[in-house]
Amino acid sequence: MAQYTTDNIRNIALLGHVGSGKTTLLEALLARSGEIPTAGSVDKGTTLTDFDPQEKALGHSLYSSVCSLDFETAHINFLDTPGYPDFIGRALCVLPAADSAAIVINAQAGVEMVTERVMTAAKQRQLCRMIIVNKIDSNELDFQELMTNIQETFGPESLPINLPAENGSRVVDCFFAPDESLTTDFSSVSDAHDALVDQVVEVDEQLMEVYLEQGQALTPDQLHEPFEQALREGHLIPVCFVSAQSGAGIDELLQVFARLMPTPKESNPPLFLKGEGDEAVKVSVEAEPDRHAIAHVFKVTVDPYVGRLGIFRIHQGTISPNTQLYIGNSRKPFKVSHLLKLQGKKTWEVSRGIPGDICAISKVEDIDFDAVLHDSNDEDHYHLKSVDFPPPLYGIAIEPIRRGDEQKLSEALQKLAAEDPSLRIEHRASLNETVMYGMGDMHLNVILERMSNQFNVEVKTHPPSIAYRETISKPAEGHHRHKKQTGGAGQFGEVFLRITPLERGKGFEFENKVVGGAIPSQFIPGVEKGIRQILDSGAIAGFPIQDIKVTVYDGKHHSVDSKEIAFLTAGKKAFLEAVRSAHPVVLEPVVHLKITAPASSLGDITGHLSSSRGMISGSTSLPRNRVSVTALVPMGELEDYQSKLKSMTGGEGLFTMEFSHYDVVPTALQQKLVSQYKHEE
Repeated sequence: MAQYTTDNIRNIALLGHVGSGKTTLLEALLARSGEIPTAGSVDKGTTLTDFDPQEKALGHSLYSSVCSLDFETAHINFLDTPGYPDFIGRALCVLPAADSAAIVINAQAGVEMVTERVMTAAKQRQLCRMIIVNKIDSNELDFQELMTNIQETFGPESLPINLPAENGSRVVDCFFAPDESLTTDFSSVSDAHDALVDQVVEVDEQLMEVYLEQGQALTPDQLHEPFEQALREGHLIPVCFVSAQSGAGIDELLQVFARLMPTPKESNPPLFLKGEGDEAVKVSVEAEPDRHAIAHVFKVTVDPYVGRLGIFRIHQGTISPNTQLYIGNSRKPFKVSHLLKLQGKKTWEVSRGIPGDICAISKVEDIDFDAVLHDSNDEDHYHLKSVDFPPPLYGIAIEPIRRGDEQKLSEALQKLAAEDPSLRIEHRASLNETVMYGMGDMHLNVILERMSNQFNVEVKTHPPSIAYRETISKPAEGHHRHKKQTGGAGQFGEVFLRITPLERGKGFEFENKVVGGAIPSQFIPGVEKGIRQILDSGAIAGFPIQDIKVTVYDGKHHSVDSKEIAFLTAGKKAFLEAVRSAHPVVLEPVVHLKITAPASSLGDITGHLSSSRGMISGSTSLPRNRVSVTALVPMGELEDYQSKLKSMTGGEGLFTMEFSHYDVVPTALQQKLVSQYKHEE
C-alpha cells in the first residue's frame, strides 16, 4: 500500500437502512479502485466486509467492519455498518472514528427508519454528511419525488452534486465540469450546478461578492474551502446518485470522496473532554504527528482463539510498535507489540499509525470499547463525548442447559458485552435471574447463536420478569427499637425516621438530622445500610424502591450494647414500617414506541395499542403508502410484540422503543403482584 499523510486520509462511515446496498456499494468502490480484482456478492457470501459466518448465512451485515482503498492521492478508510434496526448500536459505535457520514438510500424505498436515525446521530456528532442514492437503475422511479422527500426530511441544504441520466444507466456531473447540454432524468445540470454554488458561497462573503456582483464563474478550486466549511456547518449535504450493481456513478462517487470530503484536518475537531460530568471541559486534540499520541477505541472484538482486538482511530500524534500507551486513567502502560491495519478480516502489520488513520492492536486484555489510548499522563481523564445509544429494552432471561456451565456462561456474556455497546447484561440476585437486553428479537437471536457456535454455551430462555419498582405516595414516619440480650453484651439500637416521596427519576436521598448524639455518628452508616437493603429487596412486592427521601431525626443508643448490626436492624425495620404507612405503590416502566408499517395496518395497530393500555401520541403519513405511529405503552404489555406486529402487518412492520418513564400500575395489577410476593414469602 502506498505511503500517505494525514492530508490524504478520508474517514467515511457508510450508514443506512437494511437493503440500501451499502456492502454491495463498497465492493463496487473497492473493485473500481483496484483494491480487489472483482466485486464480491452479498448473496454468495464473498464480500470483503461481511466475513462472519452468521453474516454469510443471513445475507446482510451484522457487525461494523473496516476496509480501505487508495484512489488518486486519497487514502479512504471506510466503515461499513449494519442496517437492521436491531443493530443500530453497532452502526452508531463507528461515528467517533469518522469525519464524514455517507447515508445510503435505496432509490426504490426512499427515506426509511434507520436512515433518519443515523442522519440525526451523525448531525449530533458534528460529522460532515452526504447522501448516496443507490439502485438508480431500478424500474419505475420518480427521482423528483424522491428528491423532494429527501429535502423535506433532511432540509433544503440536501442538493444533488450529480444527476442520473438515461433511466439511471449513467450519471452526469454537476460540479467539477458541468456540461449543460446533457439531458438528465430530472432537473437539469445548470439548475443543479447553480443551486450548489449558491449554497456554498453563502458561507464566504467575499466569494459571494465576486460571484454575484462581478458575474464570474467559480472553479472547483475556488469553491473548495467554502465547500468544506459548508460541510462542517451542515449548510450543505451533497447528494450523489449511483447503482452499485451496474457501476453507474461509481467513478463520480470516488471523485467526490477524494476531492470534496474532508481530511481529518478539514473536518470538525473531535469532541474530547477532560474530567467527568458537569466538571468536564472541552480540550483541543489536533491531527498533528509530533504531539502526544491520543487514540479512541471504537470497536472491540473478542475471539476465543485469537483473543481481544481493539480497533481505534488515531486523533493526535504517531503510534508505532514499541510505543508505550496508557488505557484511560491506568497508571501502568503497555507496549504496542504489533500495530495492525485492517481489510475486512485480513490484518497486516504497519510500521506506524499517523493522525487520522484507523489501526488495531491485539491481545491487550484491558482494552474496552470507548477507551482512550495515550502515551502521556498529561492526557489522563481524557474521554471522547459518548455516543447516544438507544437503551436496549428487549430482554430474555437465560440460564445454562448443562449444569456446571454457569461460569462458562458468565465469561461468554462478558466477552459478548465487551464487543457490543447495545447489549446489556443484568443479574437479578433477588430473582436469581440473568437477563440479556438487546435492541430486538433478531439482535438477541444472533447473540444466542454466537454463544452456542463460538463459545459452546447452550442456554434455555424465557421471558424476563418486568423491571417493576416500588415507591411511596405520601410522607410517613417509622420507628423501631432493636433490643437483644444473649447473656453477654447484647444488641441495642433505636431509630426514628421520616420518609417523603421524590419526583420520578430522582432515586434515593438519605439525610442525617440526628442532634445531641442520640445516635453516635459511627452508627449512622449502619442505619443507612439497613435502609438500602430494603431499597434493593422491596417492601410490598419484592421490587427495588426508588424516588424516596429518608431523614433519620432521632434515636437512642446504649453505651455497651449498641453496635452497627443493631442500628442496621433498627433502621431496616423502621423504614419498612414507614413505607407500609406511606401508601406504597408499584411502578412499571413505560416506553416510547415508534412503529412504521403499511397504512392499511393502521387500524389494527392502533386498536392493539389501545387494548394494551397504550396512549397514542400521533401518526404521520410516509411515502409509499406507509405510516408512522408513536405511542406510550407499558413495557409489560409488549411481550412478544415483534411477532404480534409481524402478524398485523404481514411481516412489513418495524418498531423501535426507548424508555420513557415509570408510572403507577393499575390497582388490580398491584394487588396481583403483592399477592404473588406474599405467597412466595
